[in-house]
Amino acid sequence: MSSQRSFFNRRIHSLLGVIPVGFFLLEHFYTNYKANESAQSFIDGVEWLWGIPFLLVLEIFFIFLPLMYHGIYGLYIAFQAKPNTNQFGTFRNYMFVLQRITGVITLIFVVWHVWDTRIRVVGLSEHSLDVAKNMAIEQALRLQSPVFLTIFIIGIIAAVFHFCNGMWSFLVSWGITVGPRAQKVSTYVWMVAFVLISFVGIKAALAFNDPSFIDEVQKITAAQH
Repeated sequence: MSSQRSFFNRRIHSLLGVIPVGFFLLEHFYTNYKANESAQSFIDGVEWLWGIPFLLVLEIFFIFLPLMYHGIYGLYIAFQAKPNTNQFGTFRNYMFVLQRITGVITLIFVVWHVWDTRIRVVGLSEHSLDVAKNMAIEQALRLQSPVFLTIFIIGIIAAVFHFCNGMWSFLVSWGITVGPRAQKVSTYVWMVAFVLISFVGIKAALAFNDPSFIDEVQKITAAQH
């Protein structure tokens, strides 16, 4: 691969990691966090998303295809990468290695999660309300298991780290944080962002883990029949 083509591909890969993949991650956490308010709040959030015009087109061209490109090309980068942690044991070298590791973990987690909650659940549903209720129940049933909950939390932390550290790299590669001082400030900003976003994601997972969440969904279902 020529250096010019490689440069272009890496720029596109970096950009898609922020828009729209990063936006999708944040929106997903926001919707799931509504489960902390109530099962009805989560269902309302899912129903609102399903009411977006041309949703399938938006999902294919603004989420799934960019995600596939970012993930597949990211795997190529990960296996081509040559970290220098033995020779240069700096903080950024370790972040470089962790970025590749969390990228692989995140890709596996996202593929499984999309299949489990978007494709499989939608296949069981006839309209948006069924999707919302089935998604709520299936998610809750999965996360009742300590094993699945642990895997889910690992996936959340990996995805958030990959996004936040990727944002640091994005700002550098696109010439936004140029000097050492700007990059140092950016490091602290994205460290705080990592903690806050991870908290939101984990808190959402624990809301689904609460047995009362399933009871609430079942009451909502019964009241509508």
